[in-house]
Amino acid sequence: MASYIFVSPRSDPGMGRPLADPILRAGVRPTMGTCRPDLRRLVSKGDQIFVISGSMGKQYQQYVIGGLEIDTKLEDQLVAYRDFPENRLQDIAGQRLGNIIVTADGTQDPRDKHSNFDTRIRNYLVGKNPIVLESNREIQLGRERSVDILADVFDKRAAHSIREIVGRMRKLSDDQAGRLRAALLDLKREARP
Repeated sequence: MASYIFVSPRSDPGMGRPLADPILRAGVRPTMGTCRPDLRRLVSKGDQIFVISGSMGKQYQQYVIGGLEIDTKLEDQLVAYRDFPENRLQDIAGQRLGNIIVTADGTQDPRDKHSNFDTRIRNYLVGKNPIVLESNREIQLGRERSVDILADVFDKRAAHSIREIVGRMRKLSDDQAGRLRAALLDLKREARP
């Protein structure tokens, strides 16, 4: 098993900067299709991927946004284009959203500016069991406690920042992935009114 956690540099849903990939929202099947082709290639069914918000300046602490368990890995995005039309690249309210960057004929969507198109469209992940910190209270608790949670998961007790613990990305053992998921579930329970 090979689970991972990584930082999404330009994402912070709590600050109005949506997480474009993976797609993690309550009530929506989680998917991952363009970001981190290296990780998407390495994972298999049953593995987990977690994502951390990007650094938004010193006044906003990074936090673990959430994660997903891998259910299926599609060979490329043409199948995803058919099965997940809601995840096709689109512009909504001035923001580019979606993690399917192919068009119906398999060419690169002209709005997508990524290089390495052939690599980026392989290994489209379809997940299950998503966990995501979404409410204002959940995000607040995530910002307050993510460093401590990750320090505990990775046994880095003296750490003061997510960067010290994870860097850009880090592999998780099955036990670590389970402990991280449990900690996020605890935050969600605590945040309930």
